Amino acid sequence: MKPPNVLVTRHYASRVAWLLLACTLFVFPSLSYAAAGPLDLTLSLAGISSVVIFVLAYALVMSEELLHMRKSKPVLVAAGLIWALVAWVYVQAGMPEEAETAFRETLLEYAELLLFLLVAMTYINAMEERRVFDALRSWLVRKGFSYRTLFWITGVMAFGISAIANNMTTAMLMCAVVLKVAEGDNKFIGLCCVNVVVASNAGGAFSPFGDITTLMVWQAGQVPFEGFFALLIPAIVNFMVPAVIMNFFIVNRQPASLKENVWLKRGARRIIVLFLITVAISVLCHSILYLPPAMGMMFGLGLLQFFGYYLRRSLPRSLERKRERYSRRGDWKKLEQLGSVVPFDIFSRIARSEWDTLLFFYGVVMCVGGLGFMGYLSLLSETLYGSWNPVWANVVLGLISAVVDNIPVMFAVLSMAPDMSEGNWLLITLTAGVGGSLLSMGSAAGVALMGQARGIYTFAVHLRWVPAILLGYVASIAAHLWINAALF
Repeated sequence: MKPPNVLVTRHYASRVAWLLLACTLFVFPSLSYAAAGPLDLTLSLAGISSVVIFVLAYALVMSEELLHMRKSKPVLVAAGLIWALVAWVYVQAGMPEEAETAFRETLLEYAELLLFLLVAMTYINAMEERRVFDALRSWLVRKGFSYRTLFWITGVMAFGISAIANNMTTAMLMCAVVLKVAEGDNKFIGLCCVNVVVASNAGGAFSPFGDITTLMVWQAGQVPFEGFFALLIPAIVNFMVPAVIMNFFIVNRQPASLKENVWLKRGARRIIVLFLITVAISVLCHSILYLPPAMGMMFGLGLLQFFGYYLRRSLPRSLERKRERYSRRGDWKKLEQLGSVVPFDIFSRIARSEWDTLLFFYGVVMCVGGLGFMGYLSLLSETLYGSWNPVWANVVLGLISAVVDNIPVMFAVLSMAPDMSEGNWLLITLTAGVGGSLLSMGSAAGVALMGQARGIYTFAVHLRWVPAILLGYVASIAAHLWINAALF
């Protein structure tokens, strides 16, 4: 179910507003230096050069489809150049250890997130290889649901699954169901795709595992694990409001049920259980032992490796038992399928992780960290959180995340470390997570579906429903302010 890399890169390539924001940071007067180093470099040649380098790198990212160059390459080079400029200035000032310490701290933040995401991706890939998602899609296709029922089922399942799986994989799974069942009805498919994108983004907003931004906030210690569940009702509101409106525009039909049978591969259910155990261990490590969640996830990866070893060693005996059973039944179709069974390989699952995305994430984190150490993030912090009410600042940042990737936005906010209540940290988590639903290019889920349902789900199709989605955005914020008022 993985999309081609080009689908993922379009998600990041559309983020031109971040460039404009980065270009203008240094023009504001500095009154405080949150996340900044001892030297103010915002008006220095090194600082301005770093901003230009970052802008040029993102320009290359946006030109990826034209240049056929992976998006990670320019930001990796930009990160190296920015930190080289930082280090050169601090060496000249006789403080080389300051730059080294800042780089190591930023690198550690990335490393923790990298290991966490790598394990999560490996488990999702393992479940995909064991045909868990194919079996779910097959079950939905066989049921022959009406269009209205299918609309709600795919939306609700996208909301629920994206709380533990990434929103792009979830959205593509649901889109595959809709394309299969409603083939030829482009209007309904486009409507369902809009609903699935909104549901996938909303579902990831209330879970520490649902989105990279929620994971970043949790690992930074700004919100405890159980604290994110305060966003459950606002997230449901964000999904339900536009869904209810779109529901009235569905021409309800009863498509013919399709015959599609998919059998789970051996060990699929046990891998699901291992994933849930890994999540539980990660939470306990962070909540009770005060260790990074990545430690628990890496422990869970070890469990998966042991289980993979068991699957490989016991495969010959399992195949022999199944051959005898199917031969007695005369089930020649399943006997034929046994000939294509290959041993489970955990390292092939790790290799299939989105490495270009993970390396792009490194480049963004290190670039933003370097600019923050120079003093630019403190300027933005003073402008947004010093002059504005934090609630309004978080709402505006959520709107910006429709065109600016929410990863650098959230990393910038965490680097600024504004003095906010838990309610406001939850608010920026919510708005950064669901703000991307406003545009089809605003989230990885939307970009992936534009490629999967090419010509059916388009930017223009999504744009028609922006008023309804914006109403859901506002309603979810209002629900959070009302329900979680005690947290502000």
